[in-house]
Amino acid sequence: MKFFNLAYKALLRNKGRSLLTMLGIIIGIASVIATVSIGESSSQSINSQISSTDTNMIMVMRASQRQGGVNIGSGSVQSLTIKDVEAVKQKSQYIAKISPMVNASGQLVNGANNWLGSIQGGNEDFIDIRKYTIASGSNITEHDVRTSAKVCLVGKTVVDNLFPNGEDPLGKSIRFGKIPLKIIGVRESKEQNSMGQDQDDIVIAPYTTVQKRILAITYLHMIMASATSEETVSVGAAEVEAIIRRIRSPRRSGELRV
Repeated sequence: MKFFNLAYKALLRNKGRSLLTMLGIIIGIASVIATVSIGESSSQSINSQISSTDTNMIMVMRASQRQGGVNIGSGSVQSLTIKDVEAVKQKSQYIAKISPMVNASGQLVNGANNWLGSIQGGNEDFIDIRKYTIASGSNITEHDVRTSAKVCLVGKTVVDNLFPNGEDPLGKSIRFGKIPLKIIGVRESKEQNSMGQDQDDIVIAPYTTVQKRILAITYLHMIMASATSEETVSVGAAEVEAIIRRIRSPRRSGELRV
């Protein structure tokens, strides 16, 4: 009690100093609380962004190799085929979905409007693997893939440039080069990714359509898959690599990169 009285009298004798000390303590505590709150809010925002991206996606492509000192890119050797996709689909334990992928760049045309864009070919699981959402219309179907149907899904950037007057693009046909494609779906906007790329500037079509009607190829540029969970991405990637290597010759297995 004696120490309490002494402290109380000291506070009364130095009111200005005591006020400043209390103010400093209050500001310090408030700053800590604010910092923690901002940190938690940022963490929630980051987690939300991560959950909407391709965190469990696995990409399989041909590994680069050197010939005569020249670095040959992944598209230079025809190494990935639909047989690889089917093998993984049948034998994997940690892969939830898998899609072949081919891509091309070219002129998109709708009447007098044109746009230099790109097209990605996949199967019916492609948009789920990429975590895309369809805002209107429908997805590519297995029948579309089997028949190399001239159909496509488009992103908002493509719609804005080919239909600048706000016309509903569903059911309309656009051309990719000389190939007409009927729009069966419009993707929900995803805007830019972490690399600054516009994820809405894309056309998605059945991979067989891009292979046969646009590129005239039989091989794949890439295989895209989603692991059963974020925790199984590493083991899933190793599993995919092992499965594909088992069905290849020793020479060709060296061309693989997962």
